[in-house]
Amino acid sequence: MRMRKKKHGAERIAACSELLIDNAEKLKGGFSDIFPNDAPIHIEIGCGKGNFACGMAKKYPEINFIAIERVADVCCIALEKAKAASDERQKDNLRFMIGDAKELAENIPAHSLDCIYLNFSDPWPKSGHAKRRLTHRGFLEIYKILLKEDGILKFKTDNVGLFDFSLEEFEAMGMTVLFSTRDLHAEPQAADNVMTEYEKNFSEKGFSICSAWLKF
Repeated sequence: MRMRKKKHGAERIAACSELLIDNAEKLKGGFSDIFPNDAPIHIEIGCGKGNFACGMAKKYPEINFIAIERVADVCCIALEKAKAASDERQKDNLRFMIGDAKELAENIPAHSLDCIYLNFSDPWPKSGHAKRRLTHRGFLEIYKILLKEDGILKFKTDNVGLFDFSLEEFEAMGMTVLFSTRDLHAEPQAADNVMTEYEKNFSEKGFSICSAWLKF
């Protein structure tokens, strides 16, 4: 279902401007103009309403987080949530960007990211839409450029079809699987897991969460 357009969305986004990277070109020279330190950089692609990004920034003050969302009205909600929770974060370590994953390699320096998160990405179930999936090898090539040599890609989904497709793409790209499960919440790794809004909703309904952590 398409989200109804937010009333006064542009004004609401502008009111959170201190948390928004409003020009992707600002990243071309690195992150020194975005964050006041040289902490590791983690990026979430497709942040939705921001639960994961806000939770991670609060839990890990020693890491800088950038949350990217293609849909402005969705990012508006995430920005407002992050601004309301600013006092809960020990460090000024969270920023948002409105943009498309396809353009990341044009704006983010190569081999500058420590971690990329793909959380409950659109499965694009029609076979003709495979190239739109964020775990398609075309996108994986982009992540390979962006991640450091020891950088990690962390992927979560409730869609078994997307998970199976993704495992095949990871193998085709020669990626190393560090961790893989079809029931994340039954694993020890779940102890440090921060749930997205979508994950919490589906887990409460009894759905299992698939997850994989990988390196190039």
